[in-house]
Amino acid sequence: MSHLEERLKRDLDQVHDRVAKMGEQVQDAVKNAVQALQTGDHELAYLTVLKDNPINRCMREIDRVCHSFFAVHIPSGGHLRLLSSVIRVNIELERIGDYAVTIAREAAQLSEPPSGALGEELDRIADETMLMLSKAITAFGNLDAEMAKNTMALADELEHNLDTVYSEMMINDQRDRVKEILAIFVVFTQLKRVSDQAKNLCEDTVFAVTGEQKQPKVFKILFIDEDNGCLSQMAEAIARHLYPKSGIYLSAGRIPASSLDSGMTAHLDAKGIDHKDASLTALSQLSEHDIFEQHVVVSLQGKTADYLPALPFHSSALNWDITQECGSGDFEVVYSEISSRVKDLMKLLRGEGAG
Repeated sequence: MSHLEERLKRDLDQVHDRVAKMGEQVQDAVKNAVQALQTGDHELAYLTVLKDNPINRCMREIDRVCHSFFAVHIPSGGHLRLLSSVIRVNIELERIGDYAVTIAREAAQLSEPPSGALGEELDRIADETMLMLSKAITAFGNLDAEMAKNTMALADELEHNLDTVYSEMMINDQRDRVKEILAIFVVFTQLKRVSDQAKNLCEDTVFAVTGEQKQPKVFKILFIDEDNGCLSQMAEAIARHLYPKSGIYLSAGRIPASSLDSGMTAHLDAKGIDHKDASLTALSQLSEHDIFEQHVVVSLQGKTADYLPALPFHSSALNWDITQECGSGDFEVVYSEISSRVKDLMKLLRGEGAG
């Protein structure tokens, strides 16, 4: 095998491996989103939303690798068809990841899981959908056209089952109201998709004219606790210190303390972490707009829902519930636990290159 043939095989394997990895991530996202909906697990729902960020990074990396392949190998015939299919599959997998996010966000808004006949139908349709997705990803990974054709037949059966579910929903006494709600939901969903694609078109235009790439997302994160005197302040300071370019950080408490914990500020000083702009803030001082803007809300004491019962639809809640209290005096333990959590969160949101 010549050097060029070895390079071709290696680059094709790289494309295949990355698509396989993204396929696994997307399947996990749909499975977790549905599980969160079925069980009422809001923490799993929010985690599923946040894990869409690695999927998006994987999509961009596949796009980069494909364009690099075109530039190096100038493919034709079968290789050209394969790369063209990979680019389309890449987009389709990313969209499926977005649909999983929507399911997860809906799950987080429900006070309890769907039950009765509707819950049973949800389980059945979800199982059929997951089976079809798994078979479709396997078929592409193995380049198995026969398996792909057989899997496509499942779509007709699934559509029939969905029509049956919709028909049954229309039979009840509230059918006019149900029909209206479904229609409005479909309209909003389609408008959102149009908006997303319009934004993509704008980004493509900027890149075509200037070569300017889409800038990494900057996440707005709110840390909350009981009094904003120690834990949430430390989390904000650590995040701002370690990841100044990756986020915009706030902290607040239910009822602000009279002053910042002196042991906490001394420990931050010893670590060389700036906290001169720290101020004690009550949650009630934050406007509705301030709360609405947050991508992630992190509670360091108790559950986020105890502080903010109605979280914005696009926000995700995390409950860290730090085990060591500031009052213990062991600030290094508190600092280490919060630092570790902050690092894990920012790597999830922005990847290993977060800064």
